[in-house]
Amino acid sequence: MDRKTDKTGQGTGAKAEVQTREDRLKAALKANMAKRKAQAKARDTTAHDQEKE
Repeated sequence: MDRKTDKTGQGTGAKAEVQTREDRLKAALKANMAKRKAQAKARDTTAHDQEKE
């Protein structure tokens, strides 16, 4: 049996669902890491500002 494919060439079915989930998780992880990096940078800037006073 052949699996149907959509316009992107991705198979429709379990593999496509797993890939979609992985893409969502990857995007969420990237956003989370960017958020944490920004928070760390803000804390570092605040610490340096307090040391100068």
